[in-house]
Amino acid sequence: MKLTRRSIITLPALAAGLSSCGKTGKRTIAVIPKGRSHLFWQSVHAGAVAAARETNVDIAWNGPSTEADFNGQIQVVESMINRHVDAIALAPIDKKVMVSVVERAAAQKIPVVIFDSPVDTDKFVSQVATDNYAAGKMAAERVGALLKGKGKIFIVACQVGAASTMAREQGFEDKIKEAFPDIKILDKRYGMSEVAPSRTVAENMLTAYPEAQAVFASNESSSVGAALALKARKSTAKMVGFDFGPTLEEDMKLGVIDSLVVQHPFKMGYESVMAAVAALDGKPVEKIKNLAPRLVTKDNLNEPEVQAQVHPDLKKYLD
Repeated sequence: MKLTRRSIITLPALAAGLSSCGKTGKRTIAVIPKGRSHLFWQSVHAGAVAAARETNVDIAWNGPSTEADFNGQIQVVESMINRHVDAIALAPIDKKVMVSVVERAAAQKIPVVIFDSPVDTDKFVSQVATDNYAAGKMAAERVGALLKGKGKIFIVACQVGAASTMAREQGFEDKIKEAFPDIKILDKRYGMSEVAPSRTVAENMLTAYPEAQAVFASNESSSVGAALALKARKSTAKMVGFDFGPTLEEDMKLGVIDSLVVQHPFKMGYESVMAAVAALDGKPVEKIKNLAPRLVTKDNLNEPEVQAQVHPDLKKYLD
């Protein structure tokens, strides 16, 4: 689904415009994702809008165009601080680089909710994220079952510094070593949170390791890229991916992808805004709120609960 012009506030508009709270009398919560293009972030946006409607606040949504642009994300956060928004919900691209702007916001008494991926400071009121380490272990258990505990695999990773995907990859590697000692991880290469580089590194590993029997990819872009590589090379390696989207769903139905570990981005956006509102109202807020991952396969894809999670009604909130 494509976001409408109304649903994205651009950086120049943020720099030049007045705070919407000054115009409407409503409180404004800035929601800043790692990127804007993936379905995951659109679902987060929809959940944030749902919570905003429920609590009568305004959402200022903006983020960098790519998930590797931490400088762009810093500029967005600084613009929101200068705009004097009432609260900020942020998905940090890098756990270390984003510390300074999080602490600057906190110093100016702007409550910060961290979502999706942790940051190396405690100057936030709440963190809402998938239990990513557990999600990685879930993927490893699926790979172990598919290979009956024995085989060779490789990992299409995301990017160094992205705490959420690093936790998934660590959970995956730890579980493989602990529970499946006869499964060997041949290699792990980074796709930098982009489809094309993820495809390239996956194709390179398929060339280097034709004996590989399975692949784990740790986010949406790495999963799409790895699936493209498997199709291009006509590989029979089994794939367990991460996140959800139309092309991933189609590849799972076709059997290119065995299964996907999915998050609940709509709920993540919703809970982040609700936590920000609670903090503004002086109510108790859970410091760390973990959301459970789910393994989706062809067998359970059509279950109502799964469909509600992977196909939120974006049109209802973003058009």
